[in-house]
Amino acid sequence: MVLFLLLVCGFCWSIVYVKLIHLGFRYKSCGIPFIALALNFAWESVNSYFDLKGNILNITTYITLIWLCLDILVVLTYLLYGKRYFPKHTNKEYFWPWTLIIFIMSFVIQYFFIIEFGDLAKFYSAFIQNLIMSISFIIMFVGRPDIKGQSLTIAINKCIGTLAATISSSIILHSGLIITLGIFCFIFDTAYIYFLSHVKPQLQYA
Repeated sequence: MVLFLLLVCGFCWSIVYVKLIHLGFRYKSCGIPFIALALNFAWESVNSYFDLKGNILNITTYITLIWLCLDILVVLTYLLYGKRYFPKHTNKEYFWPWTLIIFIMSFVIQYFFIIEFGDLAKFYSAFIQNLIMSISFIIMFVGRPDIKGQSLTIAINKCIGTLAATISSSIILHSGLIITLGIFCFIFDTAYIYFLSHVKPQLQYA
């Protein structure tokens, strides 16, 4: 059961990344909020490093590595096209310092999660940043003038992948915190799916 759920999670999130890459380069956009992208990329990088050192035979190690490879291209869409979403009332020259600071912060946070919480770190940090991502998607949806880079395929697969991860992690850890975080992820993911499915056609790719 746990293995099946892990594979569902890995498959669905891989679809999310592939679709983000496809739409990102097609519409010259970045379809994921930057803070969520930075935390997610740092999580994959740091956990891949530690897993390859001490947990190389675990299937989650290879799933995370696949995600990391795909996420490199998602990060590239942000680096290429993210400046267009930088606040218009700010100097565009701040884009690169801001980007660097957020990435450094994300890696430091993920590193100290592992130092503080050991083997449980990847679970707790994953669900905390997943909830941040779920909320950030809605904020991004509301704040942008169009939905370039966003799609129901991304939203639905994120929802299913996170739900599968919630159930499998709950079976392994019996953690009330993870269940709570997973439930709120599901609520916000469902809301995002609803909002995307009710976008007016003229606003989709304006």
